[in-house]
Amino acid sequence: MNIGFFELEPWEKEILQKSFPKDNLFFSSKKIAEGRVGKQANLDIAVVFVKSQFNKKVLDKLPKIKMLATMSTGYDHIDLEECKKRKITVCNVPAYGINTVAEQAFALILCLSRKIIAAANQTSKGTFRQKGLRGFDLKDKVIGVIGTGNIGKHVIKIANGFGMKVIAFDAFKNDKLQKEFNFKYVPLNTLLKTCDILTIHIPENKDTHHLINKEKLALMKKTAYLINTSRGGIVDTDALTKALQKKRIAGAGLDVLEEEKDMFNGDNVVAKDIGKEEMRTVLENHILLEMPNVIVTPHNAFNTQEAMERILDTTIKNIKGFKKGRKINVIQ
Repeated sequence: MNIGFFELEPWEKEILQKSFPKDNLFFSSKKIAEGRVGKQANLDIAVVFVKSQFNKKVLDKLPKIKMLATMSTGYDHIDLEECKKRKITVCNVPAYGINTVAEQAFALILCLSRKIIAAANQTSKGTFRQKGLRGFDLKDKVIGVIGTGNIGKHVIKIANGFGMKVIAFDAFKNDKLQKEFNFKYVPLNTLLKTCDILTIHIPENKDTHHLINKEKLALMKKTAYLINTSRGGIVDTDALTKALQKKRIAGAGLDVLEEEKDMFNGDNVVAKDIGKEEMRTVLENHILLEMPNVIVTPHNAFNTQEAMERILDTTIKNIKGFKKGRKINVIQ
């Protein structure tokens, strides 16, 4: 088969060559895009990461494609309806970052609670005063977890280790998990009114897009912090920016942003052909970057060596399964 691997790191190439010695392989460190298909138009399988947008225009240039394997858990960068029409199998990597993303969420929480960034910046300039660096304990604070799937469950385990009080919201309650991990399910509005820290661990879809909006943020304590390591579109950027500017909440730790693809790909945002709403969101993202009570990381929660090895291993299994007619980690 003709298999194309995009957004690839150099160390992965040798492993893939050994895994698929009889296939024609194409490797690229770049994302696949409408103008970058070219010689790869004859691909049977395409392997991508989250920056590659598989929409109708891209798929039109890949008429032979039979399988899309995304090296991520999320798949909002793939037009599933269009793939369904074309009978393209779509696979993902559902569980590579259970602990990895949960650890990043707590890294952001600790940076905010103990003012780690400000303290490190200060000492790097030779200033060892503690003025303005007083933080707060996590012990006995209420953490509200939206989503109690694999990652959310691990967040709850860590929170219990810190001695936090855990409440959670999920559309599908797991009573066994609730009892085992010593937390309580509550309605979303109750969670927002009660928590000192809100952390989000759900996929983005039509039901969760802008789940955290102006009305929801207005319910939160003025001393509360919002953490998002899930998907940027779950939080309304305009509403969050205004809530922070007006001090309706205390701060935020964000590993994901709306329209982040227009910010983190090394492109000149001003020159991009994007709509007014997208441009406004991008500009608001830049405002968030400059706020002292906001920490932004570049969609990096997944990025540990161990997680990347798990991603590659699962992706190889997904492809080999497809070639043998077995469905492994199939989204549709």
